[in-house]
Amino acid sequence: MHSIIMKLKGNIVDIQQKRIFKGEITIEGNKIVSIEEKQHDVNHYILPGFIDAHIHIESSMLVPSEFAKIAVKHGTVATVSDPHEIANVLGVKGVEFMIENGKQVPFKFNFGAPSCVPATNFESAGATIDSEGIKSLLKKPDIKYLAEMMNYPGVLFDDAEVLKKIEWAKYFNKPVDGHAPGVRGADISKYISAGISTDHECFTFDEALEKLQKGMKILIREGSAAKNFEALIDLLPEYFERIMFCSDDKHPDDLIVGHINQLCARAVSKGIDVFKVLQAACVNPVKHYSLDVGLLQVGDVADVIIVEDLKDFKTLQTYIDGELVFDTGKSLIKSAEFENINNFNCDPKSVSDFKFESSSKQIRVIEALEGQLVTNELIAEATIKNGNLVSNTGNDILKMTVVNRYQNQKPAVAFIKNFGLNEGAIASSVGHDSHNIIAVGVSDEAICKAVNLVIENKGGICAVSDSKEKIIPLPVAGIMSDKNAETIGHQYAELDNMAKSLGCTLNAPYMTLSFMALLVIPSLKLSDKGLFNGKDFKFSSLELE
Repeated sequence: MHSIIMKLKGNIVDIQQKRIFKGEITIEGNKIVSIEEKQHDVNHYILPGFIDAHIHIESSMLVPSEFAKIAVKHGTVATVSDPHEIANVLGVKGVEFMIENGKQVPFKFNFGAPSCVPATNFESAGATIDSEGIKSLLKKPDIKYLAEMMNYPGVLFDDAEVLKKIEWAKYFNKPVDGHAPGVRGADISKYISAGISTDHECFTFDEALEKLQKGMKILIREGSAAKNFEALIDLLPEYFERIMFCSDDKHPDDLIVGHINQLCARAVSKGIDVFKVLQAACVNPVKHYSLDVGLLQVGDVADVIIVEDLKDFKTLQTYIDGELVFDTGKSLIKSAEFENINNFNCDPKSVSDFKFESSSKQIRVIEALEGQLVTNELIAEATIKNGNLVSNTGNDILKMTVVNRYQNQKPAVAFIKNFGLNEGAIASSVGHDSHNIIAVGVSDEAICKAVNLVIENKGGICAVSDSKEKIIPLPVAGIMSDKNAETIGHQYAELDNMAKSLGCTLNAPYMTLSFMALLVIPSLKLSDKGLFNGKDFKFSSLELE
């Protein structure tokens, strides 16, 4: 049986030789067998596919097979995917679900072994993956790297279990991803010397520059919540061989609009050399992670995209392993069948569960920051009614809660600024990293109503007002939908609008909410066990003396 032979004509972009020429590519089966210079009148451009160098697929609220259907529309052919979110809910079983679901479709998911399950000992997760679990995962050819080492204090203080996980990655010759927001000086030197090679958490130019100069590779992140592109992009011209692009977290409505192609367009619009931009978007992840992804060279697998121009990077066609998976506006990837898996085990709450008796005059408040995962710690006047700390909508200081979803425990309570709600509440079972239920609202009653709506559905994101409630159920591990991207994207946009109609002033309220329990990002966060200071890595009291 003969392989199918296919010929593609266009302006061929050879990133590694930094040249563009009119030519014809011959693909036989899944491989590029020849690239010839040839005159023709075709004006579009042929280049290697884009790669998201660090993403949690779960944050799209789509299972991998549904994520792939949308990503190929934007010329993405592969991801470097950390299944950390589902692992915190379901452990190794969750990682295996992601791998198997991803294999159902023609797309190159490259999964890592989640290094921090649970992320810290200061919260309740649904599972644990210890160093032996990491060893068993890293043995698998499907696991390409040790995913982000979020427990940077563990590295700095020589935690034996943390160091064992890194040693297993070295043993299997697989790279170790970093996660060290704001870590500088001697601390970052020690972190790097442990064998950690990347960081996607830089939020200032100087921080990223120091890490680059000390030998790290920097991932410029532009997701739905954390947006660091503008702060870091000026590093690309000089350090283009050691920079990659990533989303980290991408909500479904944003994914429908664009992906890595958007970052390429923005970088080129700033006058950055297109070859340097494409080196970051296409080449560097393949080389760093040793991915089985073609780079438009003879003998490579045919992971090829055709774009309209090198300005907007509008994708016309996407080929993966020589298979046409996207063509003129239509994804050709079919939905895959799968069984929902979950881990949700808590009873409905009562309004009294969210009361916080106090006579304190001042409280600590989390300040959420637009487009950032980091938060600030504020001190504010306490608002007390009938001996209970309550929201102060006039000053935009709202009560928030984190509710353990794996067992029945009393909810933890804190206060937060910059959500702006003046009515109702919003809640989510997407709460990094343990994915307990997190909610913010104007009253205990509204918070309770929102939390119970999530519990009733065994996972979801919702908004409630006095007269209305809306939820997107997330039956896969309580963090992903079993529906397609268009359905979820549309529902998510509606829910986002409802949150904003309740007064929320944040650009991405649910994405921001999901990070307010992320203890490994400074400064003040809330876990199901209480208020936590990410700088000191210890609990803080809500009340001031």
